[in-house]
Amino acid sequence: MSILSRSPLALPLVAALALSACDRPNPGTSITVNSSDGETLASVDGKSGEVKLDLPGFSGAFKLPKVSLEADNFELNGVHLYPGSKIRNVDVGNGRDKAFTMTFDSPADPATVRDWFRDKMGQADFTLTDQGGALVGRTAEEKPFRVDLSPAGSNRSTGTITLGG
Repeated sequence: MSILSRSPLALPLVAALALSACDRPNPGTSITVNSSDGETLASVDGKSGEVKLDLPGFSGAFKLPKVSLEADNFELNGVHLYPGSKIRNVDVGNGRDKAFTMTFDSPADPATVRDWFRDKMGQADFTLTDQGGALVGRTAEEKPFRVDLSPAGSNRSTGTITLGG
């Protein structure tokens, strides 16, 4: 079974990281790509820049400069993250549920970030409901999603976006 049939995003993701990597003094973004059975195929450690691959016919580890992904590096139906947000972790193909999960930090309180997402996602034809402070709904392509936000200090929040699953 090829890597592309196990996770079509794994190879482009690793290639993009290799091409866009730039060394930063702060922790970068951690990324994990899993197969449908939950095994890790590729991972990038945001703290060290270490890349680990476990593909059919090849496994190994090497180090790249850390990459830091920010608000404009993420887009879902034209909606980016709240301005000034930094992506902390990306998990592609989270086991059997095949969900895409991303955690991020935003420079505003949870209510401000939630209102911003509600407005932008509404403009992009998302179906939205507020469930206990989380935004839950479907994309214009009818894919399920969820945005959870929690406080992370004064005028800061941490969020998780889950797509699919």
